[in-house]
Amino acid sequence: MANLNIKSKQERTFEAIVIGSGISGGWAAKELCDKGVKTLVLERGKDVQHIKDYPTTNLLPFEFDHRGQMPLNDQKENPIANRCYAYREDAAHFFVKDKEHPYVQDSPFDWIRGYQVGGKSLLWARQVQRISDLDFEGPARDGFAVDWPIRYKDLAPWYSHVEKFAGISGNKDGLPELPDGEFLPAYDLNIVEKYFKEQLKKNYGNDRHMIVARCAHISGNAERFQEQGRAQCQNRNLCQRGCPFGGYFSSNSSTLPWAARTGNLTMRPDAVVHSIIYDEEKGKATGVKIIDAHTQEMEEFYAEVIFVNAAALNTNLILLNSTSGRFPDGLGNDNGLMGKYVAFHNYRAGITADYEGHLDYTTTGGRPTTGYFPRFRNLYKQETDFLRGYAAGFTANRQPYSDQRGIGAALKESLLNPDQYGPWRIGSHMMGETIPKESSYVALDTKEKDKWGMPLLRIKMDYDENDEKMIHDYHEQMTEMFEKAGFKNIKTRDDHRAPGLDIHEMGGVRMGHDPKTSLLNKHNQLHAVKNVYVTDGACMTSTATQNPSLTYMALAARAVDHAVKDRKMS
Repeated sequence: MANLNIKSKQERTFEAIVIGSGISGGWAAKELCDKGVKTLVLERGKDVQHIKDYPTTNLLPFEFDHRGQMPLNDQKENPIANRCYAYREDAAHFFVKDKEHPYVQDSPFDWIRGYQVGGKSLLWARQVQRISDLDFEGPARDGFAVDWPIRYKDLAPWYSHVEKFAGISGNKDGLPELPDGEFLPAYDLNIVEKYFKEQLKKNYGNDRHMIVARCAHISGNAERFQEQGRAQCQNRNLCQRGCPFGGYFSSNSSTLPWAARTGNLTMRPDAVVHSIIYDEEKGKATGVKIIDAHTQEMEEFYAEVIFVNAAALNTNLILLNSTSGRFPDGLGNDNGLMGKYVAFHNYRAGITADYEGHLDYTTTGGRPTTGYFPRFRNLYKQETDFLRGYAAGFTANRQPYSDQRGIGAALKESLLNPDQYGPWRIGSHMMGETIPKESSYVALDTKEKDKWGMPLLRIKMDYDENDEKMIHDYHEQMTEMFEKAGFKNIKTRDDHRAPGLDIHEMGGVRMGHDPKTSLLNKHNQLHAVKNVYVTDGACMTSTATQNPSLTYMALAARAVDHAVKDRKMS
């Protein structure tokens, strides 16, 4: 008689499995556990616990060996990671190192990753804007990509649901292209940002707007978040280190601890997901295969429903690697489109200027957000020679400087107590929508594998003529607006960065109406495997111009609600 370890399989069986513990995975776990569902969260990286595992959070600049800069040997060993603005001495431990996790670049792509409990929710820029119907209807209007199977009304209540829990600072701006949300008190624009806002009103009426960017920071009503164990943002602007106050939203400070308190959560870090198990007789997914990150041992876990939230490109990798007799090309990939139509945000362009006015003002203190210039191109009709449009960040600041003449005590005093300020420096960067194309793809390499035996991911994404025209228009329009505002020394830039540093990769497992042209339905279920849900960036049909994380959160919460009701779980 076979020696069957029945108990072991029982111990590895749950009602739901969530793959990934980042922003969307944390939300899936929180919602499932809140609804009484016994949930396993699989995370390929190490465990990171709130506060305890933020080793640099309170260090002063002189306490770092290199004053925050990465040493030359690290720059040489990790050129991709070093190109990310947040990869510094205070946060490098939360980033994937280049050599440890290779991939194949069929075209240049800087893949920035964070493998740990909480994922990139510890590192994100915390900018949160809702996507409007002008974005959801974009593909149907211009015929590129496929029509979204949902509209703003479908997601609006779920935006509200996640905003109230996460804590979002912002104003009710009344802009149809950027729907209002459930806001905490907004951070203020400074004097020159307000001046630019007034100049836009004067020169362009209601066609162009400057607002303060909405951000996932607790800026007031702190008592609402006490039950989560979170406190008000201290405006330290050290967010990438991990916030011990829980002032900004992360999985580590918010959704995962909340899920754990229900008693329904089991966390399994160091679990590299190999594939999803498909039972051909039952016609559904029954579990997940993992490889222990340290022992290399294969293990299986089982559940009735599976949420894939490994971050967009890794979600594609896992699904493509989940092969069976029924799905030889990847789980649910009947149409061969899995991994195709991936896209990103175009952050290549920027502009700077000086402003000689308002010299009786300067700025003090910190602010975890910036000004924000919502999209104004092609909103209601096609008015340019490029599709879709762009948003932009906007900042104005003055830097102090010291008289560096002299020696000894006099020089020391002037350096420590600067009493002069330069002109206002104006800066803006573009956030452009790119068009998903079949020629943009991720795929499994047929030969190269990583140290866990997983096939390396091949990535091909690049800019096209539409992106170049958009950059030209951004430079042209922003220059005009800067000139009309009286800014001087205007300089445009195009840094020609590779795709990827926007860290907004999307698509490959897109939503849609038709199983012939999409992978997911309106509930984020795989068309062909209804008990598998995808609610991270992989599900996006088009990219819009807004920072996408808020949309992932809302889609995850909405999909969990459907899964629990559809399967009558718990």
